[in-house]
Amino acid sequence: MGYTNAGFVLPEALIREIQRYVNGISVYIPQVKRKKPQLNPYRLEIRDRNREIYRSFLAGGSVSELSERFFLSEKSIYRILSQMKS
Repeated sequence: MGYTNAGFVLPEALIREIQRYVNGISVYIPQVKRKKPQLNPYRLEIRDRNREIYRSFLAGGSVSELSERFFLSEKSIYRILSQMKS
């Protein structure tokens, strides 16, 4: 993480006010937390599909069966199962 001179990004009056409290030391100012964007419909569909794959696997479905049923490679099924476990 690099540092930026406050004089480049803050108004002079604000710098003077900050200097009253923390003159000459480095101060970290955290970012404003932003709301998480809502998932778009495609991502919701993929999430639901992946949950169904995981449920089917837990119910006894084999990777090759799931691969054929969901039109995905076995490698993709293994990746989805791995992601859903964690």
